[in-house]
Amino acid sequence: MSGLGLAACADDGGDGGSNEAGGTAPGAGREECADLEQFGDLSGREVSVYTSIIAPEDAVHKESYQVFEECTGATVAYEGSSEFEAQLVVRVQGGNAPDIAYIPQPGLLQTLVRDTDAVVPAPDSVSENVDEWFGEDWKAYGTVDDTFYAAPLGANVKSFVWYSPGQFEENGWEVPETWDDMIALSDQIAESGTKPWCAGIESGDATGWPTTDWLEDVVLREAGPDVYDQWVNHEIPFNDPAIVDSLDRVGEILKNPDYVNGGIGDVKSIATTAFQEGGLPILDGECALHRQASFYAAQWPEGTDVSETGDVFAFYLPTTSDEFGTPVLGGGEFVAAFSDEPEVQAFQTYLSSDVWANEKAIATPGGWVSANTGLDIANLKSPIDQLSAEILQDPEAVFRFDGSDQMPGAVGAGSFWSEMTNWITGAETQATLDNIEDSWPS
Repeated sequence: MSGLGLAACADDGGDGGSNEAGGTAPGAGREECADLEQFGDLSGREVSVYTSIIAPEDAVHKESYQVFEECTGATVAYEGSSEFEAQLVVRVQGGNAPDIAYIPQPGLLQTLVRDTDAVVPAPDSVSENVDEWFGEDWKAYGTVDDTFYAAPLGANVKSFVWYSPGQFEENGWEVPETWDDMIALSDQIAESGTKPWCAGIESGDATGWPTTDWLEDVVLREAGPDVYDQWVNHEIPFNDPAIVDSLDRVGEILKNPDYVNGGIGDVKSIATTAFQEGGLPILDGECALHRQASFYAAQWPEGTDVSETGDVFAFYLPTTSDEFGTPVLGGGEFVAAFSDEPEVQAFQTYLSSDVWANEKAIATPGGWVSANTGLDIANLKSPIDQLSAEILQDPEAVFRFDGSDQMPGAVGAGSFWSEMTNWITGAETQATLDNIEDSWPS
């Protein structure tokens, strides 16, 4: 077990509650508690945690805190809410902030830091853990105006293509390693009489979001992470020629009548097919490929074997070149604090450690992964979680957060979704991107 660097957490105290802990730590002598001993006895102290993660997923989070509570004597009061994003801002502005909040978007963290001045910078111990266990790209998402506030927590990988291992073996199809290989495979499947791709982007008020993921993934692969960042931050226009080229490349698949929409209908049927159902024709052999995130594992019918030799599995969405390493599009949560009390800083440090990542993996039956490189992949139960962790831990991995989640709401959760839906149903690439550019708040 590596050091968590908790010594940096204790400070000189201040008016109100003391920031010093005294006495012998409850877990003194236990190996997993060694780095928490310097905090002393935190018995009687409580850390409040506010998050969007609700039942039943909250149970494994609570279980993963057991080591922290046993080592320090402090307790963790967990509160999950389906109204988290709206209520967190209200609570912070009203002076009723939790000690810790799990922030699901970098944009929300930026809003809280800049508009409320209530988020406390992360202590040195957390910064050191993130430097040791996470890539620079992850640390950047927890940084606002050059100050580091929030360590990464969980993660998901969106750069996946789902397929049927049995169907591939039966037909002699090979998992592609490059984008050109994937297009050649698509042609091969189409020539066999099967539509290679199936897709669905209907999602109620959020209809269109899966196509935004497609574009973001291709921008990362074709234009690279620097251009991706400039695009997301509107340092280049939304309709920049590089983005036009990337959307045209997406169109070579999604708007190709020879490729889609296997088992469902024509190109336009993509817009009316629920995203939850978009990949299901793979199970019937009516299509072969479906690009969707790791969390799509939960959409397969009960009893589906999701594994490398099972009914369905996924492979990494190949790159268009090797110029930009291994681009990974995804999402995750970040741990923001509104207090600098010692029990809070100790808990922040625990959550940013390899120790917590492994405790969480052991407690979770499936559907969770972290970009923490100290996570032992063998502790993850689900094969798709293990594959996600392998991708995230790849030294060549270049992670970028979902672009629409970082854009102004009027675009990221508005025009980007609606215009990409119009694009699927017939709008031209240039007009689509022009309209989104025109909608960007001035």
